[in-house]
Amino acid sequence: MTASTDRTSPLVAHAALLAQASSDPSRLAMREVAFLAQLNLRGDPSEPAFLAAVRDALGFDLPAVPNTWSGTPACCAIWLGPDEWLVVAPDAERRSRESALRAALAGRHHSLVDVSASRTVIELSGADARAVLAKGCSLPLHATAFAPPQCAQTLLAKSQVILQDCETPPAFRLYVRNSFAHYVAQWLADAAAESAVSKALDSDRIAARLA
Repeated sequence: MTASTDRTSPLVAHAALLAQASSDPSRLAMREVAFLAQLNLRGDPSEPAFLAAVRDALGFDLPAVPNTWSGTPACCAIWLGPDEWLVVAPDAERRSRESALRAALAGRHHSLVDVSASRTVIELSGADARAVLAKGCSLPLHATAFAPPQCAQTLLAKSQVILQDCETPPAFRLYVRNSFAHYVAQWLADAAAESAVSKALDSDRIAARLA
């Protein structure tokens, strides 16, 4: 008997849960973005040759400002530390992106590790996305304090995540360890339901005052 080589995303069993929480996409939509290429890159940002080599391989500069990202939401580099970045790209580009970086950095001091299998990504968008995230995250997430191209390594409901503010209007990506993905998805669904109930109660109170 031959073992199956088909990949299964960490949240495949939670697709219905995420869809249910996305009943009004203008307010909140949640989905898993599975199998993104994720390459952990380390090098010396004080070396112009290193930065130039990465720019040639990726087509954009590494982010120099802490807790920011560069590129586009589809293909980007997320700042993780003074000499560390997470390069993210579509799954179909994983091998080509890795090969391009290895070729450009050959002979230079660096580290490049494929960590694609360690995390999945949950994307949140809509007018209520910030409010839902704020229920479990201590960062100031108001649009004036956290906006593109900002990102952060933080805790959401006590789980370690990388939070990336991708676009305006609000769209966020949560990079979650596979072992915590089920918990985080369930927590987000519960937080979304709680937020919807609170808004409904507020609307009822306002209507009662105006009656």
